[in-house]
Amino acid sequence: MNIKTRLIVMNFLEFFIWGSWLISLGGYMFSSLHATGAEIGLTYGTMGLASLFMPALMGIIADRWINAEKVLGVCHLLGAGLLFWASKVDNPTTMYWVILLNSMFFMPTIALNNTVSYITLEKKGIDIVSAFPPIRVWGTVGFIVAVWVVDLLGWTLNSMQFIVAATAAVLLAIYSFSMPSCIPAKRNKKLSLTESFGLDALVLFKRKKMAIFFLFAMLLGAALQITNAFGKPFLDDFGTIAAYKDTFGVKHSNILISISQISETLFILAIPFFLKRFGIKIVMLISIIAWVFRFGLFAVGNPGAGLWLLILSMIIYGMAFDFFNISGSLFVEREAEPKIRASAQGLFMVMTNGVGAYLGGWLSGLVVDYFTVDGVRNWNNIWFSFAGYALVLAVFFPLIFNYKHDRKATIDAIAH
Repeated sequence: MNIKTRLIVMNFLEFFIWGSWLISLGGYMFSSLHATGAEIGLTYGTMGLASLFMPALMGIIADRWINAEKVLGVCHLLGAGLLFWASKVDNPTTMYWVILLNSMFFMPTIALNNTVSYITLEKKGIDIVSAFPPIRVWGTVGFIVAVWVVDLLGWTLNSMQFIVAATAAVLLAIYSFSMPSCIPAKRNKKLSLTESFGLDALVLFKRKKMAIFFLFAMLLGAALQITNAFGKPFLDDFGTIAAYKDTFGVKHSNILISISQISETLFILAIPFFLKRFGIKIVMLISIIAWVFRFGLFAVGNPGAGLWLLILSMIIYGMAFDFFNISGSLFVEREAEPKIRASAQGLFMVMTNGVGAYLGGWLSGLVVDYFTVDGVRNWNNIWFSFAGYALVLAVFFPLIFNYKHDRKATIDAIAH
């Protein structure tokens, strides 16, 4: 097996683990653990909480003391044990703590997976920029396959989803230990504690433009997990209505939601054109407006005659997610000084997948509970509330964030 194929298998399994339970956890907690919206939102928020510090901590370990592939393997082995534990949990409070612990070991593996891929390709003399994206896309394929497997086998509302994820985690742990050695790099100087945790990038907050950008990154990050947490429970609730209970969207809600991930792979290809033509500010505004439609279409759609509206929402998700994450990352790359670029990217991730995702999980759960009366959730009001939130961001973003598009600089940044 050549090295590219080996890395494809590693990336496939990395996101297969996540896809096995991420989309269906909310529905499982509602139906089997009788959780409230707030409890589900907080449980999804654990991924943001873990992202605040664990990726940096595991990165330091891999940079200084232990081979990255070994750290990756140990994290997945510990994660597997926690996922097996999750399959035995019978109450939402314990589930919160188990998923928090699992997130503390799983979230760092996303960066470690990339690190192992980069080092392995570099050691083989393979161009990372051109070789890695086609490898990484198999991670998205793995996520989609996992979603479909759990759905088609009827495991979305029972604990088998965790067994599937845990089994894949054990396989990936063993597989990681067999990857080429990624020995910690020797450093000419000792890093300060501030540099180790990427805190040197905090200097960017002194610049008004960057402070505003990171604020909106946090506010948009709050939208990232909302449909992961509540998309399936929303579709499952249609099963209580006779006219919808036998529709495809209810019986195979995971598959319907997976169109979102399929859309991601397609919109990635469109990003270079939009960035060159319109610039980062417009592309990010398009992303925010896409979030308005993502939530708004959920509010007016249904698995019957309104199925096309739900499908359109899934397709729009690719634009909402990719245009913000990738264009935002490119903006940070251009604006940060070379010596703090890696730290700046880490700060971007903390603001979006850390602080933003945690606040989004917590607050969205409160919104769901607010519009729940006697166990009946008013999904129209819930989704319109989220759409209204995104609409407010869409109105204020272009007014507050001042940035002039430099077509040549943007083309050069994409090229490099």
